[in-house]
Amino acid sequence: MSRTPTTPHPRRQATRTALLALPAAIVLALVPSSASAYPNPGRVTGSVVTHDPSMIRTSSGQYLLYATGGGISNKTSGDRIAFTAGRDAFSTRPSWWSRYSSVPEAWAPDISYHGGKYLMYYSVSSFGSNTSAIGLAGSTTGQPGSWSDYGIVYTSSSSSDYNAIDPNLFVDGDGKWWLSFGSWWTGIKMIQIDPSTGKQLGSNTTRYSLASRPTGTKAVEAPFIVKRGSYYYLFASYDTCCAGTGSTYKVKVGRATSVTGPYYDRNGVSMMNNGGTPVLESHGNVIGPGGQSVMPDVDGDLIVYHYYDGADNGTPKLGINLLNWSSGWPVAY
Repeated sequence: MSRTPTTPHPRRQATRTALLALPAAIVLALVPSSASAYPNPGRVTGSVVTHDPSMIRTSSGQYLLYATGGGISNKTSGDRIAFTAGRDAFSTRPSWWSRYSSVPEAWAPDISYHGGKYLMYYSVSSFGSNTSAIGLAGSTTGQPGSWSDYGIVYTSSSSSDYNAIDPNLFVDGDGKWWLSFGSWWTGIKMIQIDPSTGKQLGSNTTRYSLASRPTGTKAVEAPFIVKRGSYYYLFASYDTCCAGTGSTYKVKVGRATSVTGPYYDRNGVSMMNNGGTPVLESHGNVIGPGGQSVMPDVDGDLIVYHYYDGADNGTPKLGINLLNWSSGWPVAY
């Protein structure tokens, strides 16, 4: 099954602290060893019900967030605290969506800005199915209603051993574009993208494998890749989403010296063999954090995610925390 529910979901403020100045050895000692050690989400207000958020900060300083639901739901904020719901990304949903979902709605958007244009990869599917497609849209402003759909980028079917959902675009330092994606089945995949089209590069049709869970549950999905220093870091969501307070979702990470892997966790376990170092897990009323994205901001890198609020009947809400990298591994605070 996939991580997104069948019904639409209307989709920390923090400053740098003394943690940033701590030696790496001390930061390592602060890496959570129990659920109680994980940080609570930073303060957000207003329209906070969300699922699978992806956020970007525009040149004007506006926080622009898109998330699962409807024609891809939207929120904006001027201060990373107060969020306001906006219109869907698409005023008219592309007709091809109906081939992959009877609802239809789109899931897990990934927004980025390249070459003077906002790009948004997203997925269309139905819960538990791998008859799925990844789509692409573009906009000069990134605002709701301004998106032009560019159609299908990659698909999977019931005969596939992978699931074409949860896309994330990564642009390497040498200008190469890569799209990671995947949910359950044989895990996280990657293809190379042609920057001129936003679709698969014709001269490289390899489908790389980055992470999987060959034993036990197949539950790994929602990849997101960043590069810090000499390493590429692959974030992914593990275990079960979308069950309210019964959710077991969590965020883990591995790193590699090549974007196509192999990725290993802090203990040296391959992410192709159930590996992954925890970044966020359930704690207190914060249940099942996941569906994460990572974005740079003026005060550091943010991890943006959803969680189920145990104090509010398991309502899915927006979570934002800063990440500290001084140990060589991301630590949420």
